[in-house]
This record gives sequence, structure tokens and C-alpha cells, in this order.
Amino acid sequence: MNLKVDLAGVSLKNPVMTASGTFGSGEEYSEFVDLSKLGAVVTKGVAPTPWEGNPTPRIAEVYGGMLNAIGLQNPGIEVFCRRDIPFLKQFDTRIVVNVCGHTTEEYCAVVERLADEPVDLLEINISCPNVKEGGIAFGQDPKGIEAITRELKSRAKQPVIMKLSPNVTSIRDCARAAEAGGADGISLINTLTGMKIDVRRRSFVLANKTGGMSGPAIHPIAVRMVYEAAHAVKIPVVGMGGITCAEDALEFILAGATAVSVGTANFINPYVTQEIVEGIETYLREEKIDDIRSLIGAVK
Repeated sequence: MNLKVDLAGVSLKNPVMTASGTFGSGEEYSEFVDLSKLGAVVTKGVAPTPWEGNPTPRIAEVYGGMLNAIGLQNPGIEVFCRRDIPFLKQFDTRIVVNVCGHTTEEYCAVVERLADEPVDLLEINISCPNVKEGGIAFGQDPKGIEAITRELKSRAKQPVIMKLSPNVTSIRDCARAAEAGGADGISLINTLTGMKIDVRRRSFVLANKTGGMSGPAIHPIAVRMVYEAAHAVKIPVVGMGGITCAEDALEFILAGATAVSVGTANFINPYVTQEIVEGIETYLREEKIDDIRSLIGAVK
């Protein structure tokens, strides 16, 4: 039985990865999950300098998931390279570094710093505000997506996966823009913009007013968007959004995803990623399927 998949030229032992921002850089989960059993660990977003993130409160539980407005808090690229990469290199898994920034220059600084580091793939979070353009997210403008993708591809040593925002009119156009810019793959969906109000206090629950919605409630939306994106481009797709079990992950694969990232479920069940790998194995055995690659995009 083969669980291996090829993601942008990088072989993964299975299609199960972690979702950025929900797994740290693996260390806090390593006492629950054997990281060597995962296809890849996707790190928390890394910027060129330390970011403090947004003021608290910045997390709220909601029906079917959660809102977060962490603001990409991170220690910066130098601490990451010194501390987190050596830790992850102890395990037989692929390392995917999530890169964030306010401007094209900040993204480029991180990508160039990682050029000679032993990491396998770069996932570019283009849902961050572009300060120079008045706070418009890179990920909401196809022309912006194509331009930043092209710039990063010219500087990156590792394959580049562009992480797309669902807060757009056409995910197909965004996927095609990333492909046109030279992306080696795309990942989606990032969180949907949401809001929660405390009716007793008559105030916003999050200090930031809005936050990113994740969790099981967004899963059907994510599956639809992955299906649309996968059928719009020829590059591989990583699907994510509300995965809590093997069945959820398999939906993405059948919709056209080569691999999947598990996020919010880690907060509820720290063992979930390894359980999903085992669940996919069980499914293949029960369905008498020899190669998981035969399921990628099997639902037309």
C-alpha cells in the first residue's frame, strides 16, 4: 500500500501535514505525536524580525470552530533558524516553513535567509496586510498574487507554495495568478474573516474586532474552494479547512488535493494528525486501494 505523494517535486511519506499557526514548530506536540509519522510539519509563520502580534483577547470559541486574531506573533527568522530547524531535523519528516511579511521586501528577506537552510518547502502566507498599499491583502488581488509570486520565485532555492485567502470573489482567478507567477503549488484555504459580539457587554469579543474563522464549520466551503482551484491549475494543491478526521482529509484528496494540512483540530485533540494518517491507511485497506495517488481528484 502506497501513501507517498509528490508535492512540488518533494516526496512526502504520506499526505498529512500540519497547518501553520496551529502546531508551533512541532516541539510542543512532539510528546503526543511522533513527528516522523507525518508527511510534513508546517511551521508557524516566520517574519524577518520578531512580531508581538495583536493585543488580547485574540482567541474566541464560536459555533463549529474558533476565531483567532493572533496577528502572526513570532520570534523572527534568526531565532527560528537557530532553535526550530535543528529541532525538526531530528525527525524523519519534511519541513515546510510558513513565511509572512508586511511588504514584498520582508517576504524576500525571509526567503533569502532560508536559501541555505535544510528546509524542504516554503509556504508563503499572502493573507497578511500589505502596509505599503493601504492594508490591502496581497491575497485578494490576482495581479498582486502574480507579482509577489514571481518576485519570490526569483529568490527562492526551495519550491514555493502560495497560501491563498478564501476572502475573495474568485478562488480560480487567484489560483491561476499564483500559477502564472511561477508557484510550484498552492495551499488553501486560509481562515475566513469573522466576528463575535458579547451581547451582555455589548462589545467585540476580540480586541481586533475581527478574526480568522477556522474549524469544522468551514470544511464544506474549503472543499468547494479546493475543488475549484485544483481544476483551474496544473500545479499541486494542499487542502485545509476544518479537518478533524481521515474522512475529512480524504474529501480534500478526492476533490483534487495532493496533500492536506490539519489545523484547529490539534487544539482539541493533540493526537489527531497521527490518527488521520492511520485512518487513511485503514480506508485504503478497506477499499482495497493500493496507491493513494489514484484518489487525487478522483471525483469529477
